[in-house]
Amino acid sequence: MYDTIFKHLEEKVKLSPEEKELIKTFFKPKRLKKKQFVVVEGHVCNYLTFVSKGLLKAYNVDDKGNEHINQFSPEGWWTSDMSSFFSGGISFYSIDAMEDSEVLLITREDFENLTIEVPVMDRYFRLLFQNSLITKERRLISSHTHTAEEKYRHIVENNPDLIKRVPQNLLASYLGLSPETLSRLKRNIIFDQK
Repeated sequence: MYDTIFKHLEEKVKLSPEEKELIKTFFKPKRLKKKQFVVVEGHVCNYLTFVSKGLLKAYNVDDKGNEHINQFSPEGWWTSDMSSFFSGGISFYSIDAMEDSEVLLITREDFENLTIEVPVMDRYFRLLFQNSLITKERRLISSHTHTAEEKYRHIVENNPDLIKRVPQNLLASYLGLSPETLSRLKRNIIFDQK
């Protein structure tokens, strides 16, 4: 279960065998069944979650019961309600497994201790959070400036595996489109490629 996280970590920082063993002690491995929650909207998010295997989604539900997808987290991705995780306040969205998944969980206390006891992890998380902020800013700009087709093409080009794993209605929600619009875009793009 730790191979994926070490591969991911070593893309950003160098780790000694001793550091790897110490890092393992801070995480709690967990297997999730499809639809099992990591956090529920309105509760405190107690974990920063690394996806070793499977696929998770972060979303909130409106008054009409519609899901609004904020993030998909496949293998090698982190997920959490960062505001809730770091402040101890309530979570504004839920995170659950879209597939049977394997995750590594770390509490806020263990996160703090990890960054102290393995200093290279402080650098790793700084880089991770910087990249996350940049990605969120780009997504916000994209949501206001790109056409529906541009949004769909971007996800097809950058996350082709996600297209195969995520139901169309959830993908549409993530892109801020209606399922009907997404269906029309898919047909047009397939037709354009012929």
